Amino acid sequence: MASAMVGGLLTTKAARPAEIVCIGGDDDTAQILAGRTGIAAAPDLASLLASADTVVLACKPQQLAGLDPRLAGLTAGRLVISILAGKRLARLAGTFSQARNLVRAMPNTPGQIGAGITGWASLKPLSASDRAVVDTVLGALGEMVALNEADLDAVTALSGSGPAFLFEFVAALREGGVAAGLSREVATKLAQATVLGSARLLAETRIEPEALRDQVTSPHGTTFAGLQCMTARGFRDTLKATILAAKARSEELSQDA
Repeated sequence: MASAMVGGLLTTKAARPAEIVCIGGDDDTAQILAGRTGIAAAPDLASLLASADTVVLACKPQQLAGLDPRLAGLTAGRLVISILAGKRLARLAGTFSQARNLVRAMPNTPGQIGAGITGWASLKPLSASDRAVVDTVLGALGEMVALNEADLDAVTALSGSGPAFLFEFVAALREGGVAAGLSREVATKLAQATVLGSARLLAETRIEPEALRDQVTSPHGTTFAGLQCMTARGFRDTLKATILAAKARSEELSQDA
């Protein structure tokens, strides 16, 4: 996701390569990203943060507890934006105790192509200049929704994990097509195009999904037969349970140190 942010900032010309510096862990991911994008890779935290005004935290959530304790002082007076799943603002404030403000955000993987959506909340009200920075950084991934932090576990479940659920649905459509006699290649193409076109229709018409569903459903026709099967097998209940399970796990992660 850090790579997606860098790509979005450069593609939209919101920042120049010379204005972005990254650092990685024990591997060479930072050097690879720098080599691909032209941004700089810092050798250490002090070099990374020497002239930084905004810090984006994009490590694995479980790595938060092991971050260098010097970060509290090194990020003093800076804006910190975290995309760590399940890590609450109060917890982040323990690590970045001297930051001028903290933002917790939950982007999703379509942000890699600028088609994502990010829910976010801040520790304190943002100044106009910091709000502009947040809009630029998170806006590089797609749409944004400002929320209360209490909503972010649900956001994590719906839009953060949601792409995986949709990909599983597309795979299921493909397998259904194969079971109905189509080749895997044809079934894959039909499933992908159907989902993409349907999503565009939904977004562009702004019609409720149930109304669009009804437009294609003739009484006792083929779509009706398929929908009856989905209802009988509890399709909506299954998806609701899926979202609630993902939200529960996000809440569990929020309790971790």
